[in-house]
Amino acid sequence: MADLYEESNMMEEDTQHGRFLTFSMGKEVFGIEIRYVTEIIGMQAITEVPEVPEYVKGIINLRGKIIPVIDVRLKFKKEPMEYNDRTCIIVIDISDLSVGLIVDNVAEVLTIGDEDIAPPPSSKTGFENRYVKGIGKSGGEVKLLLDCDKLLANEEMKVIGEIM
Repeated sequence: MADLYEESNMMEEDTQHGRFLTFSMGKEVFGIEIRYVTEIIGMQAITEVPEVPEYVKGIINLRGKIIPVIDVRLKFKKEPMEYNDRTCIIVIDISDLSVGLIVDNVAEVLTIGDEDIAPPPSSKTGFENRYVKGIGKSGGEVKLLLDCDKLLANEEMKVIGEIM
């Protein structure tokens, strides 16, 4: 019986391997591994929390669960943008913590094979970004694949954990 359970877990992981939820911010398209994503919701009322970094917009109540919400645009030091009907919150789970990511809009779920993922440029090029896990190539376009585990540094996780 244990073998069957392990096999079904491996199959579940295999079906998610190489699958990314893509979203855009400005002209860039980013991808996050689908295994981190729990759901995508429209914008809703966000309760502000005092004394948090600017990119932490506050908290939302999602079916009785309090979730901190981060504006990815501000986190990546991009120009703030007015939220509109395309703006979404991607709810992800990182290290047993649910976090909402505000993005300009969600594009699609893509399968990108390992052979189509290149490592990010080395720090020697002057392009160093701790959030980028790899560069995905799909349909002649480039997607910046984010490392959800590094999206929030340990001290940021601690601050967000304290909000909870």
